[in-house]
Amino acid sequence: MKQVIVVQGPTASGKTWLAIELAKNFNTEIISADSRQFYQEMTIGTAKPNDLELKAVKHHFINCASVSEEISAARFLQIAKPVLQKLLIENGFAIVVGGSGMFVDALVDGLDEIPVDRVIRDELTKEFNANGLASLLQELQEKDSEYFQKVDRENPVRVIRALEAIRVSGKKMTDFQMNKNKSRDFKVTRLAIDWPRDELYNRINLRVDEMVEQGLFQEVESLFEYRLLNSLNTVGYKEIFEYFDGCMSKDQSIELIKQHTRNYAKRQLTWLRRYNDLHFLYPHSSKSIFEQARDIIEMN
Repeated sequence: MKQVIVVQGPTASGKTWLAIELAKNFNTEIISADSRQFYQEMTIGTAKPNDLELKAVKHHFINCASVSEEISAARFLQIAKPVLQKLLIENGFAIVVGGSGMFVDALVDGLDEIPVDRVIRDELTKEFNANGLASLLQELQEKDSEYFQKVDRENPVRVIRALEAIRVSGKKMTDFQMNKNKSRDFKVTRLAIDWPRDELYNRINLRVDEMVEQGLFQEVESLFEYRLLNSLNTVGYKEIFEYFDGCMSKDQSIELIKQHTRNYAKRQLTWLRRYNDLHFLYPHSSKSIFEQARDIIEMN
């Protein structure tokens, strides 16, 4: 049976490298399901594959949109599903890689019809503009504690969307996700590299330092006019916007990026615990990460 290999896990865990090695081994291509790497203008702060990596294996959906064109999980499913099907027909294997669990799940499992009500959404948006995110987060925690634990709690669009669905239906967001149609004509093998927590955090800190050396502040400055777009309301960008606003020093903004990235990694790890079919790969095993992954795929 055709097989989709999903490389997930927290930021800075080594997903890009592993996905490329697997794509070369199974003679296929990579679908990026990273919701920030879609955008052409955001390169350094999103840790996109470099030019050599992009040339080594064909990647789909990196630099596929402008920051002014927000891509939702539903839109991603619409444009990525035909590519996934084509790769499976031609190669028998496809690699899906990304830390955005919602986008990975949309492509692999499909999406439920989540109810929409523009009036309620407008009410929630007014509440957010008047009182900030704290009260909305409290409501979400009370009504759906499970989804609260895994949602990006610094992203007002996702928080508002969840509460909209809850207020309209009286159901939890997790109820919609549990009802997904799991029927599919391919096998899925989920992989994640399991770094000890202190090593993962050290990798995150080093990556942020590298981004700064590569010109992260200059990249963010060039995007200042777009700062209110949801695509730029993300770690590594919003902290530097605040630095340019004079709210903190440069060093403080760098430390805040590191802290917020570590927090984001925690949420990604929480998302991973949802899966009962996830295979962890261990960096300190006697076998290399690639060998462990290949063995699991061949046995699946």
